[in-house]
Amino acid sequence: MTRSSSVPKYRHHKGTGQAFVQVKGRRFYLGKHNSPASKEAYARFVAEIAAKPVSVPVAPTKASEVQITVVELAAAYLDFADGYYVKDGRPTGEMPIINRALTIANELYGRQPAVEFGPLALRAVQQKLIQDRYARTTINHFVAVIRRLFRWAASQELLPVATYQALATVPGLKKGRTNAEEPDPVRPVADEVVDATLPFLPKVPADMVRFQRLTGCRPTEVCTIKPTDVDRSGEVWLYRPASHKTAHRDLDRAVFIGPKAQQILLPYLLRDAQTYCFSPADSEAHRHAEQREQRKTRIQPSQVNRRKRHAVRTPKAFYTKDTFNRAVRRAVDKANASRAKQGSDLLPVWHPNQLRHSAATEIRRRFGLEAAQVALGHTAADVTQIYAEKNQALAVEVMRKIG
Repeated sequence: MTRSSSVPKYRHHKGTGQAFVQVKGRRFYLGKHNSPASKEAYARFVAEIAAKPVSVPVAPTKASEVQITVVELAAAYLDFADGYYVKDGRPTGEMPIINRALTIANELYGRQPAVEFGPLALRAVQQKLIQDRYARTTINHFVAVIRRLFRWAASQELLPVATYQALATVPGLKKGRTNAEEPDPVRPVADEVVDATLPFLPKVPADMVRFQRLTGCRPTEVCTIKPTDVDRSGEVWLYRPASHKTAHRDLDRAVFIGPKAQQILLPYLLRDAQTYCFSPADSEAHRHAEQREQRKTRIQPSQVNRRKRHAVRTPKAFYTKDTFNRAVRRAVDKANASRAKQGSDLLPVWHPNQLRHSAATEIRRRFGLEAAQVALGHTAADVTQIYAEKNQALAVEVMRKIG
């Protein structure tokens, strides 16, 4: 790919009041100087110069007739996505990605007719994301969202199918064949790091960490476990999350709970079957109880219960992956503050999802790749049901020994 040696300047033609850029002696007018439309056209122009595989720039596109614009199409798609990307009554993690991807497309092409958004425009978006230092996998995800927008538009007969088909010819960025940055891989967290963090965690999130480390479940799965979801009829218990990552693909998900993890979970099962096992409210109550036990002065009658009757913020019914992650991060910070005073090496910052990778690494080392896949629920969508019984038996055997 060849690129211009320098970015053309956004200029003002005082005689006409128009903004323009000049490349190799040619002027390309962008619209009224300092107007949003001209600045959008300038950003698009620069991006297309970087993306176009020839040295001659292209002029800003002019619509021959009034048509639905990219920003109007994006707004219609967001209305659809708000109702589609929902799980358990809440927006899924895909919605922030969709919003960001469409925002970037609108910044460059929002005022342009959507029918004229072609492969060059999509490559220009790719190039803009590279320049903004997004990771390669994130760029590919954003580009997939934009393709999905145009596929949806074709299905609604808002655009010709050929518009989406043309965008499908733009490949995703390949590792080692692009200037885009590579994302940092999620690596396992060492047992000694986890063990050094646990004393600084409150009891409930500490037990969540211990449970997740033994079972290899996802952070969201440990956050939302309920007694009703746990089958305790066998030697190895089965936890079937009511909601999980691959539910929309009609795939089953089971977390296998061995003897060690059972001992951690058991006290939390002694509650209403429909309530969450790991509750921030329980964690707060336990923290207050510990503070009272450590108190050295007599408790005054007015201090028996200082909870506000109408508190603005109250503990939630369950942890989310974000609040769980924040609890771990705060514990690491406390541990490092203590270690700094002692002159010890500081702990690396880690997050709960690394516990899943730690479990996968350990299971694969001891029992092989297939055991790691079935124990952690990494079953591909096209695996036939004939192997389900074999896989479950293998996972039960793994967790009976290590979980």
